[in-house]
Amino acid sequence: MKTSDFFKRLAMLLGLATLSVAFTQQAVAQDADADADEYGEIEEVVATGTRGQPRSVTESMVPVDVITADEFLSQGGTDLSDLIRNVVPSYSVNMQPISDAATVVRPANLRGMAPDHTLVLVNGKRRHRAAVIYWLGNGVADGAQGPDISPIPAIALKQVEILRDGASAQYGSDAIAGVLNFIMKDAREGFTVEAKYGSFYEGDGDIYSIAANIGLPLGDEGFVNFSVEYGESDPTDRSLQRDDAAALIAAGNTAVANPAQIWGSPIIEDDIKVMINLATAVGDGKEFYAHGNYAEKTVEGGFFFRNPNTRGAVFSADSGATLLIGDMLDAADGVLDGSANCPTVTITNDVPDPVTLAAVFADDNCFSFQEMFPGGFTPRFGGDVVDFGIVGGLRGETAAGLLWDASFGYAMNEVDFVISNTVNASLGPATPTNFDPGKQTQTEFNLNFDVSYAFDNGNIAGGFEYRDEEFEIGLGQTESWSIGPLADQGFSAASNGFPGFSPIAAGTWSRDNIAVYADLEVSPTDDWMLGFATRFEDFDDFGTTFNGKLSTHFRINDRLAWRASASSGFRAPTPGQSNAFNVSTEFDLAIMDLVNNGTIPAGSEVAALRGGLPLQAEKSINLSVGAILTLGEVDVTIDYFNIELKDRLGISQNFSLTPQEVIDLLAEGVTSAGNLANFRFFVNDFETTTQGIDIVGNYTTDMLGGTTDWTLAFNWTDTKVDKFNPNTLDDTRIKELQEGLPGIRANLTANHQATDRFRVLARLSYYDEWFDSEDVASYGDEWLVDLEAAYSVNDNLTLTIGAQNIFDVFPGENTGARSGVGNRYSQYTPFGFNGGFWYARIRYEL
Repeated sequence: MKTSDFFKRLAMLLGLATLSVAFTQQAVAQDADADADEYGEIEEVVATGTRGQPRSVTESMVPVDVITADEFLSQGGTDLSDLIRNVVPSYSVNMQPISDAATVVRPANLRGMAPDHTLVLVNGKRRHRAAVIYWLGNGVADGAQGPDISPIPAIALKQVEILRDGASAQYGSDAIAGVLNFIMKDAREGFTVEAKYGSFYEGDGDIYSIAANIGLPLGDEGFVNFSVEYGESDPTDRSLQRDDAAALIAAGNTAVANPAQIWGSPIIEDDIKVMINLATAVGDGKEFYAHGNYAEKTVEGGFFFRNPNTRGAVFSADSGATLLIGDMLDAADGVLDGSANCPTVTITNDVPDPVTLAAVFADDNCFSFQEMFPGGFTPRFGGDVVDFGIVGGLRGETAAGLLWDASFGYAMNEVDFVISNTVNASLGPATPTNFDPGKQTQTEFNLNFDVSYAFDNGNIAGGFEYRDEEFEIGLGQTESWSIGPLADQGFSAASNGFPGFSPIAAGTWSRDNIAVYADLEVSPTDDWMLGFATRFEDFDDFGTTFNGKLSTHFRINDRLAWRASASSGFRAPTPGQSNAFNVSTEFDLAIMDLVNNGTIPAGSEVAALRGGLPLQAEKSINLSVGAILTLGEVDVTIDYFNIELKDRLGISQNFSLTPQEVIDLLAEGVTSAGNLANFRFFVNDFETTTQGIDIVGNYTTDMLGGTTDWTLAFNWTDTKVDKFNPNTLDDTRIKELQEGLPGIRANLTANHQATDRFRVLARLSYYDEWFDSEDVASYGDEWLVDLEAAYSVNDNLTLTIGAQNIFDVFPGENTGARSGVGNRYSQYTPFGFNGGFWYARIRYEL
């Protein structure tokens, strides 16, 4: 994006934001103060999961975790997804080194569900989803289109509330696994600036960032709170040289790189994050509120190595027995009669015959891609990401005590892809090596009107929502998708590795929906609370859905209480999932070579031959029951959950294309069909049950001359595929869904305040085993230790040093790395494959 465009959008954000304010934030803060007076300072107060008065965590009818800003700041990373993973065991996210667009926007999972089964809110308002569909995500995330939280700067956060319960009846589509509510800072004074630098023990992957937050008064009681962050991340390399590349070098090919293919974290450049939250009174008890964000970054990673002797449809047509030679005279006249009389170049012991190869090089009418890439090539892939959103509204209270809130929201997420160091082989020597494959854009518009009325022993609330979302695929440059003159001779069309979006793939698809909802909370006795919620929703493409929720909380005595909930839920497929085309180049271990796998719309005639049907909404039944124990200074919550998901949406297994199906897809306009070995599509034909237990404990004690806060968090999650169609899902897909994420995760954190100026934090984390479908291997469990020490020079300046994974633990090594694609460690490791990471941080506060 041009710098001028950035400042135009930033000015737009600031202009819109200055028109509004956050009554909600003030109301929550006032209620939190009241609760603190009644229950004591130790209680954390949350608004997520209720439209009544905010409650303390231990009085909530559903499990809610509160993660304070300090828990994010006491880490070395800069991506909010990683910061949450390190402290919330039920939340999973990993690095995606060679995963197409999932490298640019990474998928995250809550309670073992797909990324789009979790609803994300900011200040209680729905956050938009990302433009990226995760075609590669180790099974659980495959085909999902979830929100991206990495554009949110950690320094802007007051706290994060994580609702671990189904909430579709309250919040609508996507809230099957739970809800993440990011509460922004609302201080009207103060200034903080923080600089951070870190690096992995291996000496790569340097990360730096500088962030600032300022609070300013707005009117007598209002505020403007502004945050900004800028950072960059260098790449890492955890590769082993591939056997095929090593053999080429041993045979005398000096053009092959070492390593030929890099497995590691991508480059992240110019990572800019801006966030604003503000509020002011406008008279007559009414207030405007608003929050917004702008973010942009550039992400770039690597793809698979293209062997100069064997890569099909580029260098060879017979798996490396001979080179693929283009007859440029036949390409010019369209008649395949061997006009140029090009010689056959045989390959023996990884060396093309030098005499015939020299003859090809000397003849302008004959062409081999070894002329351009004698050592093969490894494409570089990435994208420019822009994320923008604004929410504003007006809220007040009538003379009768009815609270009302009217709001709007507009948001956009866009990824403009780029691929370099590759070819459109069908164009022969005329091919570019850098391509603009096109872009994907997600835009959303929301209107909400909510009312709430508190009475003596409860609260009643209701509201209306209108939402319109649009998914757009932007046309790629012509060379990135065109079929060139050498296609008839077996050369692949489109940019190799990530074909550009052709006219048939490009387009805009939208849908809108309306919802009406109501909920009631009552307390029949001082120790018993009941909650009822219901929601009717109508989509213009999927029809209507009606969902309900029943929840309760009962305090047995001062030490023990229990809570339970039962609800129905749903998630409507996105316009992107219903319409997007995609081609991914993946390594097939069965044939030890790269293959092109395409994802086509379920409504395609070719998909219909293999069971493809129009998509429908997923439906869930959520049950949970939990206990809350207060034992002196120890607070413990234990919650069991069970999620039955029917008509679950996912991607089918790969199907081999017949020659006729290739012709049919080409007739439908899928220009990349001639390159495809396999295809797949979205299906709604399997059912799963996900169950688990969450345990959270807190304890504060005086020890070692100071105060220590202990926190234990444990999660066990198990997913079983109860029913599936064997014609569309294979055993590997089932294993991905059931074993792709760790079954058990836990961490124990001790935060010791030794003196007013010195603090030490230690965290022990456990990650259970997981299955990697690309390595076709299961990897064992691991324990990690994080340490951090902070010293306050004075009341304003604090210096911090720390290390994550201080003992430099790596996942188990991939025994097939050298014979495969060189990934020394599993790319789906739940805690990263880069080893130990040290960091230093300096923070100045006024």
